[in-house]
Amino acid sequence: MHLPSRVHLIDVGPRDGLQNEKQPVPAAVKIELVHRLQAAGLKEIEVTSFVSPKWVPQMADNAEVMAGVARLPGVRYSVLTPNLQGFAAALNSQPDEIVVFGAASEAFSQKNINCSIAQSIERFAPVVQAALAAGVAVRGAMSCTVGCPYEGEVAPERVAYLAGLMKGIGVQRVDVADTIGVGTPRKVQAALEATLQHFALDEVSGHFHDTYGQALANTLAALQMGVWNFQSSVAGLGGCPYAKGATGNVATEDLVYMLHGLGIETGIDLDLLVDAGAFISQALGRPPNSRVATAVLNKRTT
Repeated sequence: MHLPSRVHLIDVGPRDGLQNEKQPVPAAVKIELVHRLQAAGLKEIEVTSFVSPKWVPQMADNAEVMAGVARLPGVRYSVLTPNLQGFAAALNSQPDEIVVFGAASEAFSQKNINCSIAQSIERFAPVVQAALAAGVAVRGAMSCTVGCPYEGEVAPERVAYLAGLMKGIGVQRVDVADTIGVGTPRKVQAALEATLQHFALDEVSGHFHDTYGQALANTLAALQMGVWNFQSSVAGLGGCPYAKGATGNVATEDLVYMLHGLGIETGIDLDLLVDAGAFISQALGRPPNSRVATAVLNKRTT
């Protein structure tokens, strides 16, 4: 089995993980989480989202959080920007990368942002152009690449269609996301193969949710294809507000434990990562949603 010798992880916990939390999380806690993640060795962190506070109240402190982060050289800090207004606000915070998004499912696109897939990408075109002109990198998040809560299974052709649209507007790299966590290894490989029709291997990352307990198996299937960029969320934070019952992203702790067990380098200190997950979980008043974190923390107390 030929696997990559090194894997690059993007922790999306501070943004994707916290955005749907009902209880307000203070900016100081979010900043501390970012500091703990970078101290653990994360080289890429999705920090916040420049969206209307009316829609996502949790991210209303976006500028404060970005200003409060003591940035380390060699770490990339990204933010989600849904429109030009959001991008203009984000630009003042000097992100290294912005994230735009689109769904591979028409029904999900309509329910999520009230427009077709093609229209959603058209809306993002000026945002992408403005970012590139300002020297800011652009990543595209592709949701529902294997399944949709409204349409059911999503054909790989739909994924290729979305990837082509994103490439067409200048997006530099993409995330292949199993938003509701229904994917199994072969289906995930098909979605990745479809994406690779438009993007190089180095420009594609896997973003797997663990709703059906398949995230690590899906990661291994992606690794077997040579994919070496992945997204995860510390303590397994986050879900999807539009996907009923969808549990969170795969926990970064679980992913790192598996990768290290495969002899793959991540540059991440697992103990410090567990501490970061324990910190944010304590702030939220619940245990980490990570098997590895639970095991490590239990071992420490015995």
